[in-house]
Amino acid sequence: MQTESVLVANRGEIARRVIRTVRRLGLRAVAIHSEADAELPFVREADEAVPVGPADPAKSYLDVDRVLEAAKSTGATAVHPGYGFLAERADFARRVAAAGLTWIGPSPEAMEQMGDKINARNLMEAAGVPVAPGTREPVTEPSRAVKEAARIGYPVMVKASGGGGGIGMGVARDEAGLTKAFEAASRAALRFGGAPAVLLERYVERARHVEVQILGLADGTVIALGERDCSVQRRHQKVVEETPSPGVTGELRERMLKAAVRAGEVVAYRGAGTVEFLVDTERQDFMFLEMNTRLQVEHPVTELVTGIDLVEQQLRAAWGEPCPVSVGTAGHAIEFRVYAEDPTRFLPGPGRITVWDEPVGVGVRVDSGYEAGNTVTPFYDPLMAKLCVHGETRAQALERARGAVAAFRIEGPKHNLPFFAELLARADFASGDYDTGLVFRMRS
Repeated sequence: MQTESVLVANRGEIARRVIRTVRRLGLRAVAIHSEADAELPFVREADEAVPVGPADPAKSYLDVDRVLEAAKSTGATAVHPGYGFLAERADFARRVAAAGLTWIGPSPEAMEQMGDKINARNLMEAAGVPVAPGTREPVTEPSRAVKEAARIGYPVMVKASGGGGGIGMGVARDEAGLTKAFEAASRAALRFGGAPAVLLERYVERARHVEVQILGLADGTVIALGERDCSVQRRHQKVVEETPSPGVTGELRERMLKAAVRAGEVVAYRGAGTVEFLVDTERQDFMFLEMNTRLQVEHPVTELVTGIDLVEQQLRAAWGEPCPVSVGTAGHAIEFRVYAEDPTRFLPGPGRITVWDEPVGVGVRVDSGYEAGNTVTPFYDPLMAKLCVHGETRAQALERARGAVAAFRIEGPKHNLPFFAELLARADFASGDYDTGLVFRMRS
């Protein structure tokens, strides 16, 4: 390793996850934290922790000057951004490099090329990667949106051109619905991207959301580490992910992996990234959605079936260290995002944790950001933990999931473990015959 100290510019479970690998490699881990997070486990587990401001993320985790000052004051020589916050900010990556620090992530140029959904679509189409019929330029006027929707054909998916996570997404089935969806997407685009640029794409009924984990090595090689099915979503945001996808045939999988590798090669990608596709289950075909130029929340399931530590691979790629990777998968893995939220309406339910008892056992992994005595505050994403299971078969993974969900005890804040128990009892999920509309049907 060419560095001795890594500052983790994030919080909660992902900061804890990165710190674990950094320390395993014999390196020094530096954490930053807001006033609201001072008592969380990731702060205690770092070799050094620096307060960077109040609870408001704009004045702490998103304050680039404070983050860089923390790196300088602690002698950190590299910065790992985790996911969210500053992770896909090309300007932050450039400032990290300008400060003489190593950026643990892809190049700023790759982030910019793939950060704008419309630009990414056009780039992928030119490279031969399948894309859905949609707009090739940003749409900023409602009248233009109406014309584009008529050309594409209803129903259409309407979303902000920049950013990820499903924020501001909506489906329009007619012109009246388009007006509402366009307004929502424009507001989200303005808030998170600085301009009201909107993208329209053809919406596919009975679709699956399947993504491919890619890894750009130091020698320029881009490899694929299998796919993850992310079709269990509420409000267009993922809550359960699994690998391999039960809805993808071997032939379709091979085509998707090749397309994902091609996407990474086009932007000379380095480190861990994810290429997301929409799979038409009726036609058994796929279309490019977007690329996330960072580590994904759901990366643990890929680690469980490949045995590869993706955070370690990020570090080695950033430092230019050759690290041959043997690509192979074994078994089946499923991740459940444990949120502090109402399990019926999925509204945030923060509060002080009075009981926190994680499940243990063969094939069970929990990446958590909290413990008993901590408080889930309303200032950040309500993700508390990721409950992951691994089995030799999907049936075994499901069996272990049922036991782990039942054994996970949380008291204090609201949580969605009852939703997972309900999901695991459904025949359609157990059979693998589901799509992105599953949660909507469960709550209709």
